[in-house]
Amino acid sequence: MLNPDPFDVVIIGSGAAGLTLALRLPQHLQVAVLSKGPLTEGSSLYAQGGISAVFDEQDSVEAHVADTLEAGAGLSDAETARFVAANAPGCIKWLVGNDVPFSREMGPDGHSSLHLHREGGHSFRRIVHAADATGRALETTLEGMVRRRGNVTVLEHCLGIDLITAGRLGTKPQRCLGLYVLDVRAGNVYALPARAVVLATGGASKVYLYTSNPDGATGDGIAMAWRAGCRVANMEFNQFHPTCLFHPRAKSFLLSEALRGEGAHLLLPDGNRFMHRFDKREELAPRDVVARAIDHEMKRLGADCLYLDISHRDADFVREHFPMIHQQCQQFGFDLSREPVPVVPAAHYTCGGVMVDPHGRADLPGLYAIGEVSYTGLHGANRLASNSLLECLVYGTAAADDIAARIHRFDTPGPLPPWDESRVSDSDEQVVVSHNWDELRRFMWDYVGIVRTNKRLERARRRVDLLRAEILEYYGNFRVNADLLELRNLATVAELIIRCAQSRHESRGLHYTLDYPERSCEPVPTVLTPNR
Repeated sequence: MLNPDPFDVVIIGSGAAGLTLALRLPQHLQVAVLSKGPLTEGSSLYAQGGISAVFDEQDSVEAHVADTLEAGAGLSDAETARFVAANAPGCIKWLVGNDVPFSREMGPDGHSSLHLHREGGHSFRRIVHAADATGRALETTLEGMVRRRGNVTVLEHCLGIDLITAGRLGTKPQRCLGLYVLDVRAGNVYALPARAVVLATGGASKVYLYTSNPDGATGDGIAMAWRAGCRVANMEFNQFHPTCLFHPRAKSFLLSEALRGEGAHLLLPDGNRFMHRFDKREELAPRDVVARAIDHEMKRLGADCLYLDISHRDADFVREHFPMIHQQCQQFGFDLSREPVPVVPAAHYTCGGVMVDPHGRADLPGLYAIGEVSYTGLHGANRLASNSLLECLVYGTAAADDIAARIHRFDTPGPLPPWDESRVSDSDEQVVVSHNWDELRRFMWDYVGIVRTNKRLERARRRVDLLRAEILEYYGNFRVNADLLELRNLATVAELIIRCAQSRHESRGLHYTLDYPERSCEPVPTVLTPNR
């Protein structure tokens, strides 16, 4: 059972952003961390590549900023990029000081230093990593620290439903007072008061049929913030990772950007390379360029997949630098060190999200959003590889500092109204949820994917409007469960993605439309404001 007493801070989400913030908050604050499943389950756990930060003597913060702005295709905010890049080394040093087992190499002077990968879009080696399982090393280390923290209460298998606002209760001033939470295992809903609420729920790539993300990436925080009256921005920019393993049993398994950084080639089914026809950087081009090139070649040839080949590198090098990927490929019958492996693009990262200021504050007082759920201006129209975990660390720290400085302004909320189930019943038609879930993800993949058109977006908009009406009726008549809540959130996020895509009359970064193939002269973010 959930603790009904108010917390100072409730963090919804337990990835790199949420756990960093929990650890950076002062220990006199009482903090709750909500996780939809086990504490470590989420996208952060599966991040392979690493965290970008300037440590090479030839590299610079300005070079990191320039690469970020280049990848962002004119829509990244330069001040935000500089803030993140400048704070990157300090975040890495904090992690090193807390024993995150990053890969190291021995220098000629006999001293070890952090080993740095290079990835697509980066002009220097600046990817700090733990072999090819950086997310796992980071997440499990932070988990251990959080579980030892006396002021942090971990609430696993708990799913946020909706934010509770003063406006919703008819009181002033407007602020976030807490949220309704479903205890998934018990099936009960509780009101959880808090002086500050932090959305760290990750992205929404599960809105697509094929994705590298785990099942929990259902856009919960974006949908909750939208329903509470917060603006969202740039939802049309969905990053598709170019290289996910193509195999019927390889669910959500991506092949790290670092493979191409270490020389892996992309091949057509006949064994020929093709990236030189799309970009002078070839395999080191940003992800949107590579994903579109693969999508183009697959459609041109009618191929089910293309291939990624690093077998020309020494086999020991491949096994040493990519042990987890090598092992996983072997489980599916492929030897990464000896042969090309089949790949396809898959939805990977949500570049837009809840609009926040440099401290992670959302539009609603007392509400923060950090990590993939947020729109900070860092990623623009495309995310530079390995800037995602970095954004989690930098903004987790920034939000913690701001909460510590401002929380005295928010009184502890009084008792909140209990969840009302007086007019609902148990559903005997769960098939409606599973059918709508499948239909939503299929039409988003077909109509709002890597290449778009006005006609496809119109079709998607009609379908999502019908689907949302059906889901709303179902939601109003039956007791909630995790599947229904996630479907409701995905349908909301799908509508936001489609609306943003329809309003951008150009092709830029991750948004490519055949009806407007050129960039416009004046790049501006797409901002949606809910009816309040």
